[in-house]
Amino acid sequence: MSDAAAAAAKPSLPTIGSRAPSIDAASTHGPLSLDAYEGKWVILFSHPYDFTPVCSTEFLGFARRAAEFEERQAQLVGLSIDSVFSHISWVRTLEAQHGVKIPFPVIADLDRKVASAYGMVHPSENDMAPVRALFFIDPKRIVRACIYYPMTCGRNIDEVLRLLDALRSVDANAGTACPADWRPGDEIILPPPKTAAEAERRVAENRDNPGAKDWFFVKRKP
Repeated sequence: MSDAAAAAAKPSLPTIGSRAPSIDAASTHGPLSLDAYEGKWVILFSHPYDFTPVCSTEFLGFARRAAEFEERQAQLVGLSIDSVFSHISWVRTLEAQHGVKIPFPVIADLDRKVASAYGMVHPSENDMAPVRALFFIDPKRIVRACIYYPMTCGRNIDEVLRLLDALRSVDANAGTACPADWRPGDEIILPPPKTAAEAERRVAENRDNPGAKDWFFVKRKP
């Protein structure tokens, strides 16, 4: 394969900070577009195929905690390349077997239009089905985070919620960041100063702050 052909075969991935590609597709809840969720976060997640065991555990996991996403003004949206009829059958089977209502829509992406727009198909992993991709799309329709999992490993719902909380915290506390393992209620962290004068001011302003370890490392309560 030529370099040009190899480049063309690589998936085009939305980048963090870019505008989310538009979505106009059929789903288990009828026609679906991002415009329908104006003012909300959208958690878009793909799975390779319906009626597969790992995907089933993910759907059940998201369904059991759907209320927690709703509390955070976040809409869950699933996707695979199977048909609406297949999705409906799979959802009904999961609900009947596990007693869990699946309240979120599932996009039927038979033509791979959405999967291609979001770079969900990774040829080196599978040349047809989307991998386990997950996109955090904010209310302004900007991609804020992306997570990819191999087909053999399911997602961690706790981490999806934690990252959503962290992104919401950053928005609520402009000019701050969330450290490793951050959870709601934990201290947030200040980005490092960009000039010597700012560093000196940062030290002076945080003399009584036990979370200030150095000019570049300062934690504080939100």
